[in-house]
Amino acid sequence: MRYDLHAHTLISDGELLPAELAARAMVSGHSAVAITDHVDMTNIDSAIGQALRAAELVEDYIRVIPGVEITHVPPSKINGLVERARRLGAEIVVVHGETLVEPVAAGTNRMAVQNPEVDILAHPGAISPADVEAAAANNVALEITGRKGHSLANGHVARLAASLGAEMLVNSDAHAPGDLMDADRAGAVALGAGMDERLAHRALEAFPAELVRRL
Repeated sequence: MRYDLHAHTLISDGELLPAELAARAMVSGHSAVAITDHVDMTNIDSAIGQALRAAELVEDYIRVIPGVEITHVPPSKINGLVERARRLGAEIVVVHGETLVEPVAAGTNRMAVQNPEVDILAHPGAISPADVEAAAANNVALEITGRKGHSLANGHVARLAASLGAEMLVNSDAHAPGDLMDADRAGAVALGAGMDERLAHRALEAFPAELVRRL
């Protein structure tokens, strides 16, 4: 079973129509894929509307979860945008974390992990132990990513999450056709981050399955 809860389409900066992303995910063995295109205050309404329509379009053959990735939003505005995303129908809310390869505002990680309405903090970079503890307390999952550049901190994130009890999951952050990861490739990312087989199974299958069931 493969779950990918962070992927992009032409709705923002991806290369695929939602229907093609869904088709490629199905062929590569996915049980569910989330459309989490980049949003801020300027495009959140239209992005969620399109993701909802995409989920309805392909519901006959794969579960598509409509969501958002709140991206480069000032920390003081994140909670308001999370609330708006939920009101508009986003089933999954991802916050673009303080990756090592983009100039994300300091404090973004902290604001995200303190909000129980956030499902996933994506590629959180050099996240602090205190923020990992907050993620564990508020049920915010930390992403282990297959995306080049963002993945530089995977080992750091996995080590702290394992020691402090935060949930992890392995996402592709797909933007292009070749970015989606089948089960073998996702497993390699988990093991490469330093997870043992038990943690890898939890991050790859057990936890994302639980999250999708809750949705």
